[in-house]
Amino acid sequence: MKKIAALSTLLILTSALAVSPKDTLVIQESADIPTMDPGVTYDTASGSITENLYETLLTYSGASLTKLEPQLATKWTISNGGKTYTFDLRKNVKFHSGGTMTCADAEYSFERNLVTNSAESGNWFIAESLLGTGANANDDKTITWARIDKAVECNAAGQLVFNLPAVDPAFLAKLAYTGQSVLDSKYTIKLGEWSGKEADWKTWVGKDLTNSKLSQAPSGTGAYKFVRKDANAFLATAFDGYWGKKPAIKNIVIQKVPELAARQQAFLRGDADLIEGGGRAVDEEQIKGKPGVMWQDGFPSTTATAFFMNESIKSSGLLGSGKLDGKGIPATFFKDSNVRRAFSYAFNYKQYIDDVQKGKGKQRTMLLPDTFPGYDAKIGTYSYDAAKAKQYFQRAWGGQVWKNGFVLTANYRAGSVPSQTAMEILKKNVEALNPKFRVNIQAKPWSEMLASSKKGEEAMIVIGWAPDYADPDNFMYTFYSSNGYYFPRNNWKDAQVDKWLEQARNTVNTAERNRLYSLVGKKAYEQAPYILMPAPVGYGFMRDNLVGAEQKNFNPMISFSYTGTFWKELSKK
Repeated sequence: MKKIAALSTLLILTSALAVSPKDTLVIQESADIPTMDPGVTYDTASGSITENLYETLLTYSGASLTKLEPQLATKWTISNGGKTYTFDLRKNVKFHSGGTMTCADAEYSFERNLVTNSAESGNWFIAESLLGTGANANDDKTITWARIDKAVECNAAGQLVFNLPAVDPAFLAKLAYTGQSVLDSKYTIKLGEWSGKEADWKTWVGKDLTNSKLSQAPSGTGAYKFVRKDANAFLATAFDGYWGKKPAIKNIVIQKVPELAARQQAFLRGDADLIEGGGRAVDEEQIKGKPGVMWQDGFPSTTATAFFMNESIKSSGLLGSGKLDGKGIPATFFKDSNVRRAFSYAFNYKQYIDDVQKGKGKQRTMLLPDTFPGYDAKIGTYSYDAAKAKQYFQRAWGGQVWKNGFVLTANYRAGSVPSQTAMEILKKNVEALNPKFRVNIQAKPWSEMLASSKKGEEAMIVIGWAPDYADPDNFMYTFYSSNGYYFPRNNWKDAQVDKWLEQARNTVNTAERNRLYSLVGKKAYEQAPYILMPAPVGYGFMRDNLVGAEQKNFNPMISFSYTGTFWKELSKK
């Protein structure tokens, strides 16, 4: 009877607006949830669900980005020169299906991630740690079942053992990512997912799990269990068999409400506890200071965004004449550091902070969040300086840029006001320097721009990065290494920088890693491969009866970014 009553309450909540009950958290968002399969979770909308239905071996301690604490593990040891990790697992942990977690479940979960590793998932970085490559067996023929099987295994004592081919100082941080959650292997296999055996592993290599059977019917060890999901609502309820402290909030309701005005009205009435906002300018005007609202400001930003200046443009459609004749640009236009520095001085950072971020922005010295280890605040920053921009343009390409002029065509994400505004600021300032300079900007669908930029076809774009794990490697290698994820988008390569980044990957000495990252930051400042966009200052708002959502508890690595805490930590007054 209790199960029926609880479900009935949830169904009523999704169909009719009413003041949110004390035992229920109501959230309204503009879009649907892409997936509920941890193996392919690589976006915050999905992550905010999976991190509450499932659990990882370890997690972040409170608001800390550097301190990790056990979750499904109880302790771990590191041996073999930093290449072997052995985890003791928590006993008597129940899955939502009723089964008891064993080491075999954890082994299956990680092997499944290595087998199915695809472009749609974030498993490339756990594959880098465990196999020495971010590729899967379809793209790298040296990957065999034997290598996968050896990478993670259970020993005779029931401990989970990871065998790394090389030292990885970021390995523990990677394990805290929700994509590395422990699955119920028997339940998952029974659904029709990979068997966990060598016999059929090849048929699952690189498989997109977005709409997997597990995504449709998840079963984890988390404090909340899945009830149902349709096009307009997601429902979860507290798991009675949870091994940890029982959550105060019984029911979770996430409603899809595309219209911002409707979400705002529901929130101000108290029908919703949390909503997806409309950006700082809108939210400050419509939400801040209203009755029943708790507004918090000054949250740390853990994203990094930049103008990419591609040094090897592979699309002739953006090159015009393809020459420095005033009618186009050569494919290697940005290869001259004078060009890159000129553009860096031509961008008005303060104007962007004022116009786009409403004064709540901060210039950084490198493409790394300033809350992360390795960030060096002493490195120089560029500022808008027309005289210096002119000086560097006059030096560029032996004076040919200034003498002949150029036509640059740059695309920005369609619908992105910040990207469009940034492009407009740069265009205006560059064109004001020389009547022969022309910057044409145009909107392009996001999916198309992602695909073309990955092929190196975009000349200049604005794009950012959010962390997969709280380690500087996730940003520094991504942006600055010629082997990094973003290299094809800007094609900037520096042999010394590559060497420093590899050295940082192969030492666990924090001070040495920080020193190396500082060197990379200084070299990047000199070479200007990117125009660094000011970082926004984060903010949040929620109903003022919500407890546990205070700023002091906020951890930016948690996907549920409304509060930066797990659902189980919340309650209502």
